[in-house]
Amino acid sequence: MITAVAFGLLVGILSSGTGLGGGFLIVPLLISMGRDVKVAVGTSFIFILFAAMSSISAHFRMGRLDWEMGIALAIGGVLGAQLGPVILQQAPDNLFKRIFSVLLIGTGIWLFASTTKG
Repeated sequence: MITAVAFGLLVGILSSGTGLGGGFLIVPLLISMGRDVKVAVGTSFIFILFAAMSSISAHFRMGRLDWEMGIALAIGGVLGAQLGPVILQQAPDNLFKRIFSVLLIGTGIWLFASTTKG
């Protein structure tokens, strides 16, 4: 449990500072701790919910929120969040792990390449 709290602290710092949400780190951690893939995904949202609420509060105090854009994104996110678990339920664990891995690697390459454009 202490390891999970310490990891949550680290991911909370990283996610609130980068806007990445934290699920990209929490899901692999939970899988490595023996959790089922589908349970790991669902459980990561508990972390994301509370970390996001705390981060919104901190960014609000600093005047760094675009409410209109955030709400527009949230509308699509809420709708998509209803479809995601249905799709995940149909996907075998190994397929999910492969797709998730490709997504992480692809995002990393895109982000790295975008920093070289000046």
